Amino acid sequence: QVQLVESGGGLVQAGGSLRLSCAASGFIFSVNTMAWYRQAPGKQRELVARITSGGRTNYAEFVTGRFTISRDNAKNTMYLQMNSLKPEDTAVYYCFAERVRYWGQGTQVTVSS
Repeated sequence: QVQLVESGGGLVQAGGSLRLSCAASGFIFSVNTMAWYRQAPGKQRELVARITSGGRTNYAEFVTGRFTISRDNAKNTMYLQMNSLKPEDTAVYYCFAERVRYWGQGTQVTVSS
């Protein structure tokens, strides 16, 4: 069955970095546009970044220049490199496979000031 497993979240100080991973299985990863979303307490889930099967990327304005999305189709894995983290980046981060419309379980990112 389809599975998306996020990892790499944690607690970091403002200005620090984290790298999230999303390991996919149960579907053809390479043809799917993949995306990272996040949801902070009391707020709606929002798009952070997405990457097409061909590697084209786009980012939410609030992360441009700080976060980098990438994928390794040979490993069926997507990544989100997060640098210069801010307390407002605190949220649960989810990966999403667009063609199969499937969400991962999320990984918590907490940035302390």
